[in-house]
Amino acid sequence: MKSFAGDKDVNPGDIVGIIGGFGGMGRLFSAVFERAGYKVVCSGRKTPVSNADIASTCDIVIVSVPIHDTVRVIDEIAPLLNKEQLLCDLTSIKTAPVEAMLKSKAQVIGLHPMFGPSVSTIFGQTIAASPVRCDGKTRDMLYQIFTNEGAKICQMEPKEHDKIMSIVQGLVHFTTLSVAETIKNTGIPLEAILPVMSPVYRIELGLVGRILGQDPDLYADILQMNPETAGVIEKMSDSVNTLKAIVASKDSEKFAAFFTGNSNAFRAYIPQATDETDLMIDTLVKMK
Repeated sequence: MKSFAGDKDVNPGDIVGIIGGFGGMGRLFSAVFERAGYKVVCSGRKTPVSNADIASTCDIVIVSVPIHDTVRVIDEIAPLLNKEQLLCDLTSIKTAPVEAMLKSKAQVIGLHPMFGPSVSTIFGQTIAASPVRCDGKTRDMLYQIFTNEGAKICQMEPKEHDKIMSIVQGLVHFTTLSVAETIKNTGIPLEAILPVMSPVYRIELGLVGRILGQDPDLYADILQMNPETAGVIEKMSDSVNTLKAIVASKDSEKFAAFFTGNSNAFRAYIPQATDETDLMIDTLVKMK
């Protein structure tokens, strides 16, 4: 994994075509490229501009459609592309989309914005990138568009990306949804829970509410279409069973060993986590 950041001049001379450009992420990145001086053309389900038009006429082609449609759309346009073009996707899974893009003759960089389309700017945000077939000039040109707006590029191989995302997204979303399901099944209403929650617990529950307020299709794709996620969920199940048995045993020494083992594994991160969550707590308290 490699991180990139910078502030260099970008000299646009190409036309950027975004398939799915009228969706949330497509609109966000249309604005990014337009601010960099590029002409942007978009296609959608009901636009006169077709996906084939984008593939046939644009220098940079970006696929920004739901995860479950991404490979199909790439397969549709791949035969139309030539080696002078750059083909990218904006999908939170990389292995299958990148394999599909490599069937074209175009240069290929897989992209995964690590944020949702509701952000007002990409400043301070991270974009995972997999430049699997491209020259350095093309790669740097694309990266500079994003880093000039304050984004950070984190470069990784597609398979490495999917393994990491099985934790960053798969495990975290699975756990969050499991918490929501458990609370629901207790029958205790949120109206009785929220008033007694201190800020740190409200932050944790706030993440549950944040996810539940979004599109279920997106989270279904993230959990069901990453080939690495099933194995991580299985490890999660094993961990839950282990901790469940320790709690049932009422053996404080076993619990301490379990807790300490995890504390040691997270030791380097604990100071950062404490500082960041202290800031969140202070902010939440000041909002009251």
